[in-house]
Amino acid sequence: MSVKIDATITQFGGKLFKLTHDSITTKTPMNVNVFIPPTTKPKIPVLLYLSGLTCTPQNATDKSFFQYFAAKYGFALVFPDTSPRGANIPGEDTAWDFGTGAGFYVNATREPWKTNYNMYSYVHEELPKVLAGEFKELDFDNVGITGHSMGGMGALVGFFTLPGKYKSISAFSPICNPSVVPWGEKNFGGYLGDADKSQWEKYDPTCLVKKYKSDESSPLILIHQGLSDTFYERELKPQNFVDAAKDYKGGVDLKLVDGYDHSYFFISSFVEEHSKHHAKYLGLL
Repeated sequence: MSVKIDATITQFGGKLFKLTHDSITTKTPMNVNVFIPPTTKPKIPVLLYLSGLTCTPQNATDKSFFQYFAAKYGFALVFPDTSPRGANIPGEDTAWDFGTGAGFYVNATREPWKTNYNMYSYVHEELPKVLAGEFKELDFDNVGITGHSMGGMGALVGFFTLPGKYKSISAFSPICNPSVVPWGEKNFGGYLGDADKSQWEKYDPTCLVKKYKSDESSPLILIHQGLSDTFYERELKPQNFVDAAKDYKGGVDLKLVDGYDHSYFFISSFVEEHSKHHAKYLGLL
């Protein structure tokens, strides 16, 4: 599958690639940014970053400062898009929190979304294969995952539903219990339907952690949450997740930080701690 390089940018001694490829999973062109750190190692660990509602790959690459620490510790970064774009589905551009920019990292089962809105399979299955073919140095057997808001939810879901695939896990202000909050109800209802809400639980971290078979080798789950985040109590519900994760043997480190909001100012303030966290589990420290 051909990948088009739209831009190559030198940054922190490494290379940031802005890419486009035609996706089999979404049946649309997809954008993705990849940062390769300066290293002589033949295989480079990878950290997958899933963005939040309305974002493109540019938001995180321009504002998160992740590339600086990826260069420092020696892991690559992959920044997928948040939804298909240009699927020409009626209504996909009507709301900022559903449709374009809001794929919610699920595989849609409801018409008209199920043909294109399959971001779970795209992110966790197709995209790694596409990038492995293009960048032979990327080690997709040594991968961590993180994300923000909707993307933090997607990161937790990927970790719990694909045991062993991701060596490390963290999240910034994730939607922790989407089945019971307005964002989740809107997106799960739209993409999965309301008839069988057990289908929602497949993408709800608070439901998934209760069933996950952890052991002593399970990684610590690091979460940062700003207490001045206007979405904190209404949409994110991190305490629900912590309460549900009491039997998760790796532990959950929920850091509630006073004064911080939901923005990339918040993310960039704690990206060093998350980078160290992933570097440890990816064998770089």
